Amino acid sequence: MEGKDKGGGAGPVILSFIIGLAASLVLGWVIFPQLLYSQKQQPIDFNHKLHMAEVGEDCSYCHYFREDGSFSGIPDLYSCMECHSELMGDSEEEVRLYENYVAEEREIPWLVYARQPDCVFFSHAAHVIMGEMDCVTCHGHHGETESLRPYEYNVISGYSRDIWGKSIAGLSNDPAKRSKMDVCAHCHALEGVGVPTQNVENPVESLFKETVNMIWPTTVTPTRGTSVQTHRDGCFVCHK
Repeated sequence: MEGKDKGGGAGPVILSFIIGLAASLVLGWVIFPQLLYSQKQQPIDFNHKLHMAEVGEDCSYCHYFREDGSFSGIPDLYSCMECHSELMGDSEEEVRLYENYVAEEREIPWLVYARQPDCVFFSHAAHVIMGEMDCVTCHGHHGETESLRPYEYNVISGYSRDIWGKSIAGLSNDPAKRSKMDVCAHCHALEGVGVPTQNVENPVESLFKETVNMIWPTTVTPTRGTSVQTHRDGCFVCHK
């Protein structure tokens, strides 16, 4: 009888554990992210699809490489004014652009979805020019969008949610929902750069060396400017 009582007491304990585990998962994956992140709207609701049609579906028209191989990133106001020096219609967004920024000669305070900490630098040249990667690989089909999604940011750190991704479990194949680190790991995992996962004294150091060796000297032709010589030890590969 005594043994039977001990066995019967295990049921409530197991049930309590399962309930507690389920509650923790719901709290950590559903409720907590809702409290941790907030949203802001971009200053201008930019229509990529409309602009891509005007420039012939060429991302590099606005997001180009400079003569030294560095990446221009988000266009400055001067680039926008090449077409928008005067009003190009009477839409709400066009009027807002002209009156608030063009007429005032004030830079548009874009919220950068992929903004990295100051200690981190991502080299577009190493990936786009030398790695021959397509923009869609990391950014998704952004050029087909007609409006900008809300900017979601961590209320504690202030950084964009894109750094960690929308899918906390990391189960999504959508680049827009995956974390930037997860997208990087797709190519930079030990197996991805030919570094064996075993019999390596320092796998982190080996990964670094193999990754750097992927960036060989090559001649590149920026979208705007003349050809320049880009080396694997170029300053812009690691430094701003």
